[in-house]
Amino acid sequence: MRHLSFPVLLTMGLATATLAASSQVFAYGAGDFFTRAGVAKVAPKSHNGELADGAFAVNVQDKTDFAFTIGYRFHDKLGVELLAALPFEHDIALNGDNLASTKHLPPTLTLQYYPLGGTQSRVQPYIGAGINYTRFSDEYVAIGELNLENSWGAAGQVGVDLLIDDHWALNAAAWYLDINTDATINGTAAGSVDIDPVVVMGGLSYRF
Repeated sequence: MRHLSFPVLLTMGLATATLAASSQVFAYGAGDFFTRAGVAKVAPKSHNGELADGAFAVNVQDKTDFAFTIGYRFHDKLGVELLAALPFEHDIALNGDNLASTKHLPPTLTLQYYPLGGTQSRVQPYIGAGINYTRFSDEYVAIGELNLENSWGAAGQVGVDLLIDDHWALNAAAWYLDINTDATINGTAAGSVDIDPVVVMGGLSYRF
C-alpha cells in the first residue's frame, strides 16, 4: 500500500475540516418561524403620576414573570414578532404605601430588522418598532373602586440571538412600551397613570 505524502494528508485534513465546518453553517433568515420564551421583568418608570388632584403620588412596582413571543421572518433581514405573556400583576404604591394593584396584559407587535440576517454569523442582533395594546384587569384600591382604561401606545425593541444549532439559540431582548392610562376611583375621574415600562427578557429561542 502506497503511503500518502504529508502535503496530501494535509490537503485531505483541510478538506475534511472544511466540510465539517460547512455542516455547522446555520440558515438564519427568510422563512423562519420562531418562538422565544423566558423570564421577563417589567420595570415601570419612576413617579407614575398623581391621582385625586395631587392627593396621591403613584408608583407602579416592578414585576417578574414568564413571557414568550412568536414571530416570522419574511426576508433575511426583516421579520415580525408578537410579545405575549400571562397577565402581570403589579402592586401600586400611593404616597409610599402599597394600597392598590392591577393586572395587565401587554401584547406588543413589532417590525424587526436583522442586520446580519442571511449571513453565517452565530450572533444575530435585531431592533424593532411597533405598537402596544395594554388591557388592565382586577384593579384594586383600598379606598374604594379603581378602574384603569385600556391603552394603545408605541413600542421599541432591541435583542440578540446567540445561535446554538439550526433550531436553538440563547436570547436576550428588551422593549420600551408607552403605556398611559386614565384612572377613575369610585366612578370619578382621578387622573392619569404613566407606566411606560422597560421589559427585559432572557431565555431561549427555537426556530421551526
